[in-house]
Amino acid sequence: MMTKESMIRQLRERGLKVTPQRLAIIEALVEKGDLHPGARLVHKEAKKKKKSLSLSTTYATLNEFSRHGIIKTLQFDQMENRYDGNLEEHINLICKRCEKILDYKVPMTVDQREVAKKTGFSIADTRLEYYGYCQECRKDK
Repeated sequence: MMTKESMIRQLRERGLKVTPQRLAIIEALVEKGDLHPGARLVHKEAKKKKKSLSLSTTYATLNEFSRHGIIKTLQFDQMENRYDGNLEEHINLICKRCEKILDYKVPMTVDQREVAKKTGFSIADTRLEYYGYCQECRKDK
């Protein structure tokens, strides 16, 4: 799981400055990471620490973090992009009603090197998703 310290370390390793805006966004990502927050939620939380932070800066920073492999961007057709700080292999359980996203640790991992070797396919990223309904939404039905 991501920590403030690990994200700051990753910024520095990639030659990126730790600005007050980036720090506020990192803190929001760490605090709300379990929710796989969208940019609007990250912005709302980060603005509590850095009042002058704009939504466009938040989007740009999240995209930059994603490009540098610090977080993952989860893109969807029917809902807002979300951000995931858990870079370990896992399944995203996505509720079709409330749009909550839960992480589920994969009990068995696939050896990507073996897949690449056998197929000649260069793997850049992986993403496993299951769609359904969370416990709360199932109770409300």
